[in-house]
Amino acid sequence: MEKYDVIAFYLPQFHPIEENEKWWGKGFTEWTNVGNAKPLFPGHYQPRVPKDLGYYDLRLEEVAEQQSELALENGVTGFMYWHYWFGNGKTIMDMPIKRMLNDKKIKIKFSVCWANHSWYAKNWNSRDSKTDKLLIEQQYLGKQDYIDYFNYCLPLFKDERYLLIDNKPLFGLYQPYSMPDINEFIDLWNEMAKANGFDGIYFMAFNSRCNGYEKFKNSAYDASVVDCVADSKYYGKSRFLNKCYYWLCRKLGFPEIVPYDNYVKTCFKYFMEHEDVVPCIVPNYDHTPRSKRAGMLLHKSTPEKWETLLKGIKRILDSKETKNSSSRLLFIKAWNEWAEGNYLEPDCVFGRSYLERIKKIFG
Repeated sequence: MEKYDVIAFYLPQFHPIEENEKWWGKGFTEWTNVGNAKPLFPGHYQPRVPKDLGYYDLRLEEVAEQQSELALENGVTGFMYWHYWFGNGKTIMDMPIKRMLNDKKIKIKFSVCWANHSWYAKNWNSRDSKTDKLLIEQQYLGKQDYIDYFNYCLPLFKDERYLLIDNKPLFGLYQPYSMPDINEFIDLWNEMAKANGFDGIYFMAFNSRCNGYEKFKNSAYDASVVDCVADSKYYGKSRFLNKCYYWLCRKLGFPEIVPYDNYVKTCFKYFMEHEDVVPCIVPNYDHTPRSKRAGMLLHKSTPEKWETLLKGIKRILDSKETKNSSSRLLFIKAWNEWAEGNYLEPDCVFGRSYLERIKKIFG
């Protein structure tokens, strides 16, 4: 039986940092938006309250160790940390991955996805969600900066827990086609990786829209990971009708509500038609804790529907005619994106039910 690496994206925004306190106030973390969330219509599951791990603080060493144990017990084999490098050595929220590097009690495998986007006020807190106020700009500063970033990542790559594919460290880019000199970046990092005993870097393009496929086919990336959440709102209706629905939601002050069933069907259709992409699936999605009534959400997700999705994705992975180095990968978004509603950590309504389905199907 084929063995798969089930990798969950990991958000490190669960400890106070200077920048967030400057922008949003003392003590701001991801929990601030989660705790302030309210139901916006009958049957809307908000607020979401964590159970086993509670409202944790990543400054405490035992939290990451408990997360690792919980994930491994339930079939999640690795974390992919969102990592923020804005250029010229500027990083944000890298304390958790630095601590992980030094804490060998954390057994789970890991990798890094460069979250290469500028931060705007509307990304993290709805207080300024109607503005595009720039908080910090993503910069691409050329060769020396890319060398500095590689050297920053090298100790991570060399850790025995880091995920390798064909002796290449797995490295993702969140906005894979926004980098103006991406080919030079890839060539440089491959060269530097080989000089350090690897066979290069395994570059993964993250696509939050299904229409990024053609760009990937004409790129230097090794693999394309596709998330179908945004495209699920088009299932069963034209883009024109969807625009009308979107306009009506905004006019009436309602979030954009998409049935979770439509999301499942979108995933099945897309991943069956594109067997050379790596699936990224979500147990749920609800952006309203951050963006309130301007948000989008998947409605009526249940552990049973999640299990149906997992079974279908496994059948698709098992049936791939062309096996390559990324065929054994499945990404889940996410381990702990609580303010987007896509998390695997136990909550007070479903407990470990979503996690246990992963163990049942992939464990």
